[in-house]
Amino acid sequence: MKPSSTASSLSQPKAIHPLDRWAPALFVLLWSTGFIAGKAGVADSGPFHLVMIRFAIASVLLLSFALITRAPWPKQSRDILHIIIAGLLVHAGYIGAVFSALREGVTAGQIAMIVGLQPLLTALCASWLLKETVGFRRWLGLLTGLLGVGLVISPRLTHGVFTYEAALGMPAALFALCSISMGTIYQKRFCQGMDLRSGGAIQYAASALVIFFLIGADDPAPQWTARFIFALSWLVLVLSLGAIGLLYRLLEHGEASKVVTYFYLVPPFTTLLGAILFGESVTVITVIGTALVSIAVAIAA
Repeated sequence: MKPSSTASSLSQPKAIHPLDRWAPALFVLLWSTGFIAGKAGVADSGPFHLVMIRFAIASVLLLSFALITRAPWPKQSRDILHIIIAGLLVHAGYIGAVFSALREGVTAGQIAMIVGLQPLLTALCASWLLKETVGFRRWLGLLTGLLGVGLVISPRLTHGVFTYEAALGMPAALFALCSISMGTIYQKRFCQGMDLRSGGAIQYAASALVIFFLIGADDPAPQWTARFIFALSWLVLVLSLGAIGLLYRLLEHGEASKVVTYFYLVPPFTTLLGAILFGESVTVITVIGTALVSIAVAIAA
């Protein structure tokens, strides 16, 4: 007797989309370039001006794409509100707070160390709010990854004195940590099924509006140099559209506590890019930390 088509189809393993197979590695690579592009962008612009323009352009591009492709829009005001809240946490809250901390004198290494707690904080929140089971193996990977990140950025922590101004920026750095952690959880919990075109347009428009009202007199307007235009274009196309889209896709198909472990790979990749593009030194401790991070992600994810 020939097996039925239904039984045959059930016995076949579900095909994995090529994008899902390569999404984690591509996300880490793209997200890591954001720090390099941001460093180039703020050389010719105040940080909040740069962020506001970036969000506004991303919103217009996604809005145009959504209208051309007839993307579905959220039908209930409650869904729109959830999308806005998630966007403000992931975009305006996180990026705005990081730039605010940098402006107050907190070093990039210090911020990286604080934000490096994100996977642990997200895992704790996921186990509590999303009822995800975070077993021993994943906790071991998360803690190992934190140790690896600490080793990777430890040389940078010695650059610059911890001044009174830097102390004023620490609350902003801690807010950035909480914002990206809670934003990830909120996106996973309340924005499942959000269309990346229409939902992204709403999130970036709301974030651009909030950042606009936070721009102060000490935040200079951009100088439209070739370097600034290239950095802005990279931040919009590669980060705001590419990396964020991949992050949301990963959250759509995976547990939040698993997805955020990929953030541990960002400091090593950023260090590697800094060495290639700016000739920054790579120490033995950095190499050991990178190895620990790779092992941690393999364990946890």
